[in-house]
Amino acid sequence: MHNKILNQIKVLFVEDEELIRKKTVSSLEYIVAEVEEAGNGVEALEKLKNFTPDLIITDLEMPDMDGIEFIKELRQKNNDICIIVVTAHTSEKYLLELIDMHIEKYIVKPINLEKLINALEGCQKLFSESKFYLKELPYGYKYDWNQKILLHNEELISLTKKEILFLELLFKNTNNIVYYEQLQDEVWQNSVMTDNALRSLVKNLRKKLPKDFISNLSGVGYKFV
Repeated sequence: MHNKILNQIKVLFVEDEELIRKKTVSSLEYIVAEVEEAGNGVEALEKLKNFTPDLIITDLEMPDMDGIEFIKELRQKNNDICIIVVTAHTSEKYLLELIDMHIEKYIVKPINLEKLINALEGCQKLFSESKFYLKELPYGYKYDWNQKILLHNEELISLTKKEILFLELLFKNTNNIVYYEQLQDEVWQNSVMTDNALRSLVKNLRKKLPKDFISNLSGVGYKFV
């Protein structure tokens, strides 16, 4: 699915039924930039310690901590994050409990791709386009996804085509390693990536970026620090 805003958001999906969770996560991976999953509210809160989603999709009936308790706990710390509730219930009892929790959308089970896309597009207006087109970096650096330009204190830093592809691949995999195979496929594409060419590209990029911005894992790949 090609949607410039949805393609850049991060989602946490919370559902206790593993088959439904895996299937839905697989669908979401085609729509958004990054998906993490949790089996209940307790796991979700733990996941949020190291993952900052733009949107949370959660079931209501779950063991250990259900969706309502999870949302109550979350709203004590974060009243802004967009939440979509997945439920088999449309009764007044459940809906009334959720009224004051700032729920953006509801998906009535069973979940399918069409319902997911409709709910995500319904939340799209809540995301600032500038937030997703402009990536803030340390020390006054910014990357404009739309114009494919790097700025430092509003001054333009020129980038080659491969430097742009390399940077964007790292940005899309924040907190994850970008393996050499991915660099070959997505940066060098149909040409051959040699060790010298890769080292030269990274060396030149490091001169244009904050210190220690690009970390190398020897024999494995690179990551955005």
